[in-house]
Amino acid sequence: MPTLFRFLFFCAVLAAMVYGTMVALVTFVEPVERDVTVRIPSERVNKPQ
Repeated sequence: MPTLFRFLFFCAVLAAMVYGTMVALVTFVEPVERDVTVRIPSERVNKPQ
């Protein structure tokens, strides 16, 4: 039974580390806005008849 508790404790610590990393990313990383331009070939827009 102690190995089960050890395993569950390890899983809880791992989940807490992942959760803490996600919280840190949300808190400290600020996204940068920029314009996106996508060129579409005229053959795709005006299909030949």
